[in-house]
Amino acid sequence: MNIESLIRPNIRALKPYHSARQDFLSGVLLDANENAYGSVVHKELELNRYPDPFQQQLRKKLAELNSVKPENIFIGVGSDEVIDLLVRIFCRPQQDSVLLLEPTYGMYRVAASVQDVEVRSCLLTEQFQIDIEKTISSVSESTKLIFCCSPNNPTANLLRPADIFTLCKLNVMVVVDEAYIDFASEPSLAKNILQQNNLIVMRTLSKAWGLAGIRLGYCVADPLIVSYALKVKAPYNINSLTSKMALEALSNVPYMQETLKIILRERERLTAELKELPCVQTVFPSDANFLLARFTDANTIYNKLVECGIIIRNRTTEPMLQNCLRITVGTPSENDQLINALKEICQ
Repeated sequence: MNIESLIRPNIRALKPYHSARQDFLSGVLLDANENAYGSVVHKELELNRYPDPFQQQLRKKLAELNSVKPENIFIGVGSDEVIDLLVRIFCRPQQDSVLLLEPTYGMYRVAASVQDVEVRSCLLTEQFQIDIEKTISSVSESTKLIFCCSPNNPTANLLRPADIFTLCKLNVMVVVDEAYIDFASEPSLAKNILQQNNLIVMRTLSKAWGLAGIRLGYCVADPLIVSYALKVKAPYNINSLTSKMALEALSNVPYMQETLKIILRERERLTAELKELPCVQTVFPSDANFLLARFTDANTIYNKLVECGIIIRNRTTEPMLQNCLRITVGTPSENDQLINALKEICQ
């Protein structure tokens, strides 16, 4: 597909800011008006110096993990920056639109609204899968991006890859948010970007890697898309501390895999416990590190849990989610506290 034709004309013509560290990362650095003395000394990090603006070491590591090349990787301040940049790159304010498959992650709508881009919505099926006919009929000439969250937040299920590939046949960019894919039984679609150049797959270190606090997300995409994202981003969007922590975590895959096993085991236990409660009507299947459950009276139960100091997410006002609460799978101790509280509330 001709991706250039979907990119905003002003972005195609943009001359990006040229930062000092694009030229040199080492030497006698007298080019960027940095403080040669600094204030916090760290034996492995020169925090008085600007970081690598292209995160070359980290992109190489992420490329290896996703079986692609570094030029297929763009790193953002969480997936939220990636979402924001994709809207800015492809969508002209007051002219173009994005399509959301709802219920889904709320930041897609926020990012588009901030850019004054029209948001169109198509409901998922009752099984929380893509309604292909309705989705295709919702696409128009103004549609530049379709956001697909898989596993979907807040419904927790994987979307069928065949349906996603069907959408890729349209003249739009298809963005698949795989924040929770490590908890699923099916593999990532990241490698498919090599055959499908209008497919963009987003990943994050916030979930399975347990690094929500460092704010690092990334996308796997065609090199042309990555090149535009690098043009539009802030000069030094990823700081040295974040890069260091990310590389440290990514070098310890066995630890991530061990915690993943615990979470999956607890997900099954929590599912079984919730199904035994009289106030729970349905526990939906989960491919993520959270559960979506329908209660008899979600608002009352949510408020009583808050009184107990247990905080979950109330999703009952969203389309198709009446009386639904979203529950993150915690530690065994945290899950015990939740179950015990619910037993008291529901009796």
